[in-house]
Amino acid sequence: MTSVTARVSAQNARKETLALLDRAVVLLIAQVRPMLVADDTWRVFSLLRDTAELIPGAAEGHARLAILDAEGRVFAASAPAQIETGRLLLGETWHGQPLLMPSEIAARVRVEQHDESVLLLNPIRSEDGQTLGFVLMEVDAAVFVPDWVSLAQTALIGIALAVALLVPMGWWVGQRMTKPVERLVALIERIGREDPGLLRTQVPKTSDPELARIGGAIAQLMRELERNKWAEERALSAERLAAVGRITAAVAHEINNPLAGLLTATQTLRLHGGSSEIRARTIDLIDRGLQQIRTTVAALLPQARMEDRPLEPGDLDDIVTLVQGTAAKLHVDITSRVEVDTALRVPSAPLRQVMLNLLLNALKAAGEHGSIQAELQANEVEVVFSVTNSGAPLSEERFRSTLAAESGRDPRGFGLWVCQELASHLRGQFRLDAAETGKTRLVFQVPNREAPEK
Repeated sequence: MTSVTARVSAQNARKETLALLDRAVVLLIAQVRPMLVADDTWRVFSLLRDTAELIPGAAEGHARLAILDAEGRVFAASAPAQIETGRLLLGETWHGQPLLMPSEIAARVRVEQHDESVLLLNPIRSEDGQTLGFVLMEVDAAVFVPDWVSLAQTALIGIALAVALLVPMGWWVGQRMTKPVERLVALIERIGREDPGLLRTQVPKTSDPELARIGGAIAQLMRELERNKWAEERALSAERLAAVGRITAAVAHEINNPLAGLLTATQTLRLHGGSSEIRARTIDLIDRGLQQIRTTVAALLPQARMEDRPLEPGDLDDIVTLVQGTAAKLHVDITSRVEVDTALRVPSAPLRQVMLNLLLNALKAAGEHGSIQAELQANEVEVVFSVTNSGAPLSEERFRSTLAAESGRDPRGFGLWVCQELASHLRGQFRLDAAETGKTRLVFQVPNREAPEK
């Protein structure tokens, strides 16, 4: 702005100087006309000398005046040393610039030279319109050079005043503009860490349309996050209810299995309770079955630490006795074999649970008049329990798909999935014996050591 202002000021100064020269020429013509008619050279010279003092740059020799006669010769000049009296100028070349002939000058002529100097030619006419002569005014380019020092001082004063006014005003306006933006940024930084409903009420209000659009978008985002949070809470609640339902079904399944055997044992005790040997064995079986139910229920309590005894070879006989009632109804023949060469160091509760689940599963697979072989083998390295049934052979693909289908989505078939989970917990494996042909043999194999800490 300062540069443009200085340029405009320089152009205006040049225009004002040219206007002043035009007025000086008009004044000079009015005064020199009678002197020119009287052919008074001295008075014309005195008038030119006095008038030249009014022209910018004349004191420094940058401006000159001359009166020419009707033929274009110098009649008198303000600087005779530079413009000689009697010299023919019109129609000749002057300072490299060709001048017009006297007959060609009918009105004021301004010649702009290459060095930005100006030459003015104005005709002097009598009362009857005759051309008496011409006024020649030559002004060098130095007269039109702007006073940059003065312009710079004025510009610097203006800049200082503008800065003194605009800086505090700009700071105040900037603060008013940026404060809502800072509040919006601080609000966005709190997204994800605080309640969306609370953040939505803290969106700043502003009259600026762009900031209002941003604030509206943030408020809409808060509403979406609030709805998503509510939907997540509902989904989590539904998932928890579903998990509770699956756990309840699994617990009912795991408890109903030994309960069925205990009911058979109580019926045996009722029918054959007169024999002390049968009564002692039945009561001992009922006690171990109830302990198994107690251990299964205690496993649901994270704070409970139930002491579990090691597995014993007689546990397989107990489990076979528990399922014997169901086998009798289906006319299924169950045989068991125990080959234990060393001490058993695995917990009894999960192994009894696995034995019961596999035997009940084998009863369903064998069908009526089928057969089941249960084997418990142990050495220093591992404990292997296997169940073979005479039902339709189970393929590896069907076995894997059954495990996947029973992993919590089908509460009626938790048996095999529970066996797989227990094998994983005890650092063992649960697999289908592919070498067995014509029958189905499921193998539960774990290391012969204490159960790992939960």
